[in-house]
Amino acid sequence: MTRLHDADRRDFASDNYAGIHPEVLEAIAAANGGHQTAYGEDVYTSRLQEVTAQHFGDGASAFPVFNGTGANVLALQSVLPRWGAVVCADTAHIHTDENGAPERVAGIKLLTVPTPDGKLTPDLVAAQAWGFGDEHRAQPGVVSITQSTELGTVYTPDEVRALADQAHDLGLRLHMDGARISNAAAALDLPLRAFTTDAGVDLLSWGGTKNGLLYGEAVVVLDPTADGGLAYLRKMDMQLASKMRFVSAQLVALYEGDLWLRSAQHANAMAARLRAGIEHLPGVQVTRPTQANGLFVIFPAGVADVLRRRWRFYDWTVETGEVRLMCSFDTTDADVDELVAAVADAVA
Repeated sequence: MTRLHDADRRDFASDNYAGIHPEVLEAIAAANGGHQTAYGEDVYTSRLQEVTAQHFGDGASAFPVFNGTGANVLALQSVLPRWGAVVCADTAHIHTDENGAPERVAGIKLLTVPTPDGKLTPDLVAAQAWGFGDEHRAQPGVVSITQSTELGTVYTPDEVRALADQAHDLGLRLHMDGARISNAAAALDLPLRAFTTDAGVDLLSWGGTKNGLLYGEAVVVLDPTADGGLAYLRKMDMQLASKMRFVSAQLVALYEGDLWLRSAQHANAMAARLRAGIEHLPGVQVTRPTQANGLFVIFPAGVADVLRRRWRFYDWTVETGEVRLMCSFDTTDADVDELVAAVADAVA
């Protein structure tokens, strides 16, 4: 087939724009050939369970799925009754970017809380975690947090533990949307279990696509008592891959060694390099902390339009002109320096 795109082009819109990490692509090829039992009874999915236990503890189990929305919906649905609700930040992906999937596919009520930095706190959760036993109110059953958050911030283990303790005291579960969990671990310089299993998280949506996979995530049950029929719900929610070995092989390639960490460290470093290059330019306002691989910026009037002639990136807060610039595992120093130079020229 003739290549239809410029393989040297890189944008700053999303880490989903990046291709497949070469090591992951090799793993897909290695998993090909011959026959393996379908629907997860294959050697790669078995190996994924071992890798999962290495990261999260012996009681953890992984359920590979196609995508992050599927992982989130499946995880939440598995631990909620039909009348259950989820407390989450108003910026949470399940609320802003999943097109009603939690509500329409799983029938879940989302109880959202405004946050200054994308992070929930026990006080913020308390604003929605009430009305227990009131038949007129959807019953809170899960607190869902994102690590790293949609605003590029990172929860510390102590912050996660405080939320877990509160949730468990109320009889709730704690779910973590870990689409960018590798970037959080790289920022914290901690192993994955330090702010998941060891901090009291019950269920995890384990990300891979934003860190070099072709496709695929996993629901990880960290507390075995939190498995509310995931094997059945995964099929019902159309997230059961027949050729699961190719999802599992990618996750194994990413997480078996240190590829996940190397890739995330690089993406985070590129975001830090970008911030350092533009934050002192005239009129440029970096609006939020840069803790992972995302940068939030307000440019002087007209500058974003000039930059869009060359790069794609997303508007974040239209009213203020805030945009998001996202770095990926394959963002290079030269990519960042080219953008920094273009911003300098545009504001001059």
